[in-house]
Amino acid sequence: MKNKLIFSHIILHILLILGAVIMVFPFVWMLLTSLKTVTESTSMNPYIYFPKVLKWQNYVTVWQNNNFIRLYFNTFAMMILRILCAVFFSATAAYAFARLQFPGKNFLFGIVLFQMMVPVQIFVIPQYLMIDAMNMRNTIFALVFPGLVSAFGTFLLRQFFMGLPKDLEESARLDGCNIWKTFWKIMLPLAKSGLTALAIFTALFAFKDLMWPLIVNNQSDAATLSSALSKIQSAYSVKYPELMAASVFAIWPMLLLYIIFQKQFIEGIATSGGKL
Repeated sequence: MKNKLIFSHIILHILLILGAVIMVFPFVWMLLTSLKTVTESTSMNPYIYFPKVLKWQNYVTVWQNNNFIRLYFNTFAMMILRILCAVFFSATAAYAFARLQFPGKNFLFGIVLFQMMVPVQIFVIPQYLMIDAMNMRNTIFALVFPGLVSAFGTFLLRQFFMGLPKDLEESARLDGCNIWKTFWKIMLPLAKSGLTALAIFTALFAFKDLMWPLIVNNQSDAATLSSALSKIQSAYSVKYPELMAASVFAIWPMLLLYIIFQKQFIEGIATSGGKL
């Protein structure tokens, strides 16, 4: 019995190591390609993994040709503002749908669910027309605009609020708390895990967003990391080493954030039951 248990643990660890290698391999390939020449990166020999000479000039060229300081600022400003808006507005809407009674409650929540069911591309033209009417193209606000309210966040946090006991609200009401104080001081802190999960999802969705920044911000000083990467590729040829070097510049902030907040990432995803 003991030998079977040891054997099963060995097999499990081997499978986990293989899975980890498969997950890490694309990042290692990207890093190695960023240090190659164009000839090495486009070689038909599939066994050329390592560059003959480390060409750090690719990083220098990419950094000089792109304003990464501005790209970092635009991307993180978009992420932070989307997180703040999505968490606050989704939490207030979710609490109302979960705990309050008002006319048309189910109908309005059905509209929220309908927004989750349809493709996001449907809202691109109306959102663009609204931004254009406000003369806010090529601004940070234009990047944040689609994430001001999150239908997914409203649905997610509603489930958390519905799981909290009603005795808490009754006790708060007896102590003289109004609806806002009950929500802000009692219910919201208890939904911390849900708020963390929503913040993680919002940050990931904002960081990976490509279509909207390309549409609404066509100036280089108003671009994000994802949209800037797509413009590095030429229409006729692609310098893969420089593209991979730019990708390294683009992903390291998110990797650093994951390393620092690894526990919160895992807890948020596990609590919400979602996936990245």
